[in-house]
Amino acid sequence: MTVRSTSIRRQGLALALAAVFAIPALHVAIAQDAADPTAVVARANGIEITEADIAIAAEDPSLALPDMGEEQRRGIIIGYLIDLKLGAQAAAEAQVSETEDFQRRLGYFRDKLLLDDYLQQRVEAAVTDEAARALYDETLAAVEPEDEVRARHILVAEEAEANAIVERLEAGEDFAAIAAEASQDPGSRTQGGDLGFFTRERMVAPFAEKAFELEPGQTSEPVQTQFGWHIIRVEERRERPIPGFDEMRPQIDSYLARRAQQETILTLRQEAEIERLDAPADDAPTDDAPAADDAPEAPEQPAAPQ
Repeated sequence: MTVRSTSIRRQGLALALAAVFAIPALHVAIAQDAADPTAVVARANGIEITEADIAIAAEDPSLALPDMGEEQRRGIIIGYLIDLKLGAQAAAEAQVSETEDFQRRLGYFRDKLLLDDYLQQRVEAAVTDEAARALYDETLAAVEPEDEVRARHILVAEEAEANAIVERLEAGEDFAAIAAEASQDPGSRTQGGDLGFFTRERMVAPFAEKAFELEPGQTSEPVQTQFGWHIIRVEERRERPIPGFDEMRPQIDSYLARRAQQETILTLRQEAEIERLDAPADDAPTDDAPAADDAPEAPEQPAAPQ
């Protein structure tokens, strides 16, 4: 049985060691200056554990512990680091690191950590205020203004019901009150039939065509769609507002980061000599790499219920 086949998942190990084992021969010293990364917070058999060690361990997904307070989580991380140092010391004395399997896995994780840090450097260089603003302006220049309407509707199953509601509206009854009473659209009836603002393509064709024919304050005759019969009242018309730079910044930064990572990997592949010895030539990797997602678009309004 190999070491790999008997390994314990990292999260289970972290919690088990930190929460269960009581390690003897331990001297713990609380740091006076927690902001100092070199401050020593604990010693285990003379091995120092610093604030910098805690910061690195805190980035480990297996130690996220989201339902735990910061002080409690800090205590568990320190306990885990103590157990980790003691375990590593024992493993070194047992010459675990001398095995071929260990060295191979050590090389893999070293390469992975190096790549992660290198990509992070590339991302930090690419995601700047200037690059974000340039991408926003470029995207904005390609955006065509879109018309939106804000409308209410009353949805019923039968045409006769719809005609009866039109008569009530013509007699002066309140549209929102009838929608709350009679509409079969559960998503809008509690709002007096209000669907909010929407663009033409976000509604089924017969509904959208009629809604965009009406002016504010006008009410339609019954309109049939696959959902039933609608009576529509338009409240407002406008051009769809363009989201501001600050609103779009998280999406822009995400796009710039993905693009930087993908361009970095593509460049490395293009400049490298790559051979696949385990596959036919036709299956060898190409220089193609997935392109970054399209530049961020203006966020959609929530889909209107129909």
